[in-house]
Amino acid sequence: MAGYFVDFVIASALIVGITALMGSIGNTIGERLFGRNKREKHVEASRRIQQGWNFVGGKK
Repeated sequence: MAGYFVDFVIASALIVGITALMGSIGNTIGERLFGRNKREKHVEASRRIQQGWNFVGGKK
C-alpha cells in the first residue's frame, strides 16, 4: 500500500509539474520562432505611452 501511495505522489507531481511548465515553455518557443521583431512590441508601446510622465513617490 505504501508503494502505491509513493507511485501516486510521484505521478501526480510529474503531471502537475509538466503541465505547469508546458505553457511557459511553449510560449517561449513560440516567441523565439514566430516573434522575430515583434518581441518587444508591447514593451515599446508602453514606453511610448509613458514617455514624459512624472515620477511619483519613492526616492531618486
